[in-house]
Amino acid sequence: MLHTLQIVLVMFLWAICFPLITMGLQFAPHLTFAAMRAFIAGATLLVIALILRRNQPKGRKNWFILALIGLGATTLGFFGMFHASEFVSPGIATVVSNTQPLMASLLAFFILGEYLDTRGKWGMLLGFLGIVIIALPGLLSTYGSAYLTGIGYILLSASGITISNILIRYISSQIDALTAMGWQLILGSIFLALIAILTEDTSSVEWSPEFVLSLVGLSLPGTALAYWLWCHVLKKTELNRANVFSFLVPIFGLAMGIAFYEETYDLLVVAGISLILLGIILVNWPQKTWAWVARLLVSGE
Repeated sequence: MLHTLQIVLVMFLWAICFPLITMGLQFAPHLTFAAMRAFIAGATLLVIALILRRNQPKGRKNWFILALIGLGATTLGFFGMFHASEFVSPGIATVVSNTQPLMASLLAFFILGEYLDTRGKWGMLLGFLGIVIIALPGLLSTYGSAYLTGIGYILLSASGITISNILIRYISSQIDALTAMGWQLILGSIFLALIAILTEDTSSVEWSPEFVLSLVGLSLPGTALAYWLWCHVLKKTELNRANVFSFLVPIFGLAMGIAFYEETYDLLVVAGISLILLGIILVNWPQKTWAWVARLLVSGE
């Protein structure tokens, strides 16, 4: 139960990132903003790790994996995420970005040896179908010539996050979560900063109160806390079982729309949310309990 609550908290923290990114992009170039977010988050985790005297990574293999995680989750993930909003609607972005759990399930089978049974596969598909239904109005809107560019950015982000999730699961039992996530964020921020220096005016940041609020919110709860929890969870939880909760992110987005912007939603959205919740339950339902329910239904007792 504790791990489930931690995973749900991670998804909520990632959900609040989207409005904070939108707020902050008014005051800073995309990659400069992303690099600052990653560096502050990574530095914060490393300072905490130093205070707590946590062990630092050792061995070339661990450092190489951390560099790959930083390149995937932070560099490619943030690069695609920050740029895609310019080209595609939120509906398309939601659907394409949520192909990540599906891609990760395939890689997890070949690399981690994690297997989804028939129930789990149906759960993944139902969760994704729920995402499609929620995003349907946005999917039916009109797109401009930059549509494919936006799709490319989202797929780049989703691919980077997919690979990093596999590697985080792989390395999570061998390294401290604070130092691992701190260093991957620092390394990823270096790659982002190099690209930003070459492509943007990094001095054009407007340090308004809104930007500072956005940067702090993204860096600390939205990134540092979220990634530390995520790595901690993956030490004891299979990637597929944890990753399917990613489908909750748009649900939290809808909830924030209701709470803060008085938005309303129709039965189509309710149906989509129901499918997502059913999918998460199917993927995480204990095998013994599921077998008992199946026997009960067949016997009619």
